[in-house]
Amino acid sequence: MKEVAEIEKRRTFGIISHPDAGKTTLTEKLLLFGGAIQTAGAVKNNKIKKTATSDFMEIEKQRGISVATSVMAFDYKNKKVNILDTPGHKDFAEDTYRTLTAVDSVILVIDCANGVESQTEKLMEVCRMRDTPVIVFINKMDRYGKDPFDLLDEIEEKLSIKVRPLAWPIGMGDEFKGVYNIYENTLSIFQANKTKIGEELLKLENVNDPQLDEIVGEKFAQELRDELELISGVYDDFDRETYLSGEVAPVFFGSAVNNFGVKELLDAFVEISPAPRGRKTDIGFVEPNDSKFSGFVFKIHANLDPNHRDRIAFLRIVSGKFERNTFYKHIRLGKKLKFPNPTSFMANDKSVIDEAFPGDVIGLYDTGNFKIGDSLSAGKDLNFVGIPSFSPEIFQELRNDDPMKSKQLDKGIRQLMDEGVAQLFIQEPGSRKIVGTVGQLQFDVILYRLTHEYGAKCSFTPLGYHKACWITSDNQQQLDEFLRAKTGNIAKDKDGNLVFLAETVFLLQMAERDYPDITFHKTSEFKVGK
Repeated sequence: MKEVAEIEKRRTFGIISHPDAGKTTLTEKLLLFGGAIQTAGAVKNNKIKKTATSDFMEIEKQRGISVATSVMAFDYKNKKVNILDTPGHKDFAEDTYRTLTAVDSVILVIDCANGVESQTEKLMEVCRMRDTPVIVFINKMDRYGKDPFDLLDEIEEKLSIKVRPLAWPIGMGDEFKGVYNIYENTLSIFQANKTKIGEELLKLENVNDPQLDEIVGEKFAQELRDELELISGVYDDFDRETYLSGEVAPVFFGSAVNNFGVKELLDAFVEISPAPRGRKTDIGFVEPNDSKFSGFVFKIHANLDPNHRDRIAFLRIVSGKFERNTFYKHIRLGKKLKFPNPTSFMANDKSVIDEAFPGDVIGLYDTGNFKIGDSLSAGKDLNFVGIPSFSPEIFQELRNDDPMKSKQLDKGIRQLMDEGVAQLFIQEPGSRKIVGTVGQLQFDVILYRLTHEYGAKCSFTPLGYHKACWITSDNQQQLDEFLRAKTGNIAKDKDGNLVFLAETVFLLQMAERDYPDITFHKTSEFKVGK
């Protein structure tokens, strides 16, 4: 059956890391080895004036960071690989957390010098919540860093997951020779080449082959043999089922920027990683092989192509087959929609597709119908659950610096809010716009995009709020009384829901005590009438 075969071919995963661990560079090199691109952008190399394939927003190119999730697809060894490259910066963690709901497994990138960092721990917590299978890639072995065994101990201790090396580095820093593939018992040595695939110099079937001594030297050859013997004594044999259940993380070593160890990682990934998995809904679990199509929107992006002012909803297909120009029910709106130009992605390069299968991430041109978390279905009415959201922690007032550009500002800020990068609260009288985010850098990105993509002229002024809480009550009298007493702290979100902007923890606690019939919702997942 075609559908079953297509599902089995899919491999959809996210790449996560602490900032600057080399995540975007690794993404580039996976695309390079997968034949999707011919020359990598070499993000760190200023002599090469190209930028990373996955960093398509202008501000990302200028700052050298990823602030939006990219989707890229390529074929490798009869598998269709879908990569979701995520922001590493903590200020954009919300986008990363949502993206993790759309993947079936994860590659976690760790800098060999810095080891497990704070953002790495937070991202792994989300993976652990869902038992997401994780492969670890320890990067930058061409630089001097921590001992590989110490790194493995640190991963087990800080990330609460067992590890099993499936590749092992030969040397480190200036003496880094290559990577031995434990999983396939082969040795691969590549030339350091930052833009094209290095030549494979040696491939051995046995670590005791005397050629190994000739190529890397007796000292390194003996070190490798001793370390491999230690690995087999300390770590259990690799078992795919314990990896798929999220209990054990296979570990690979390399240098993404120099193409060391990337092919070993990719070869093992397509062999051991899971095919598309089902998802929980409010009416039960949906399996990929369910015949009826279903999927959910985990990301919205306006102006993917700045020349066309388009708005794309990223949809993860969970079950059935998606077909172009077919009507599907938008569950929240209760109406049927069809999509004449569904797209697949290579970063910002898009191509129209006729069909797609579970595991695929497709782009749907959107005129404002979608919100993050929306479900599409050809069968039962269902809503996919567990798409996380965060209550804002930093608040600033958005000021219009040019009354002649008011329309541009209104359109721009509402479209950006639909992408889920921040929350917008409107305060009356005067339609005062207050933006809440989880990180300061988001304000820079919002300001940049409003200016350059929408032609608005605006600025931000910091505000001293502690938390935004959505408020509901069955006691209308008490609610009216609260609204009168707290007029200066009441706003509405972009959907018209009432919000209380608390200035301190104490004042929020006082409000909760004095108005017991009012519920103060502390997460932005709350939506009235959903």
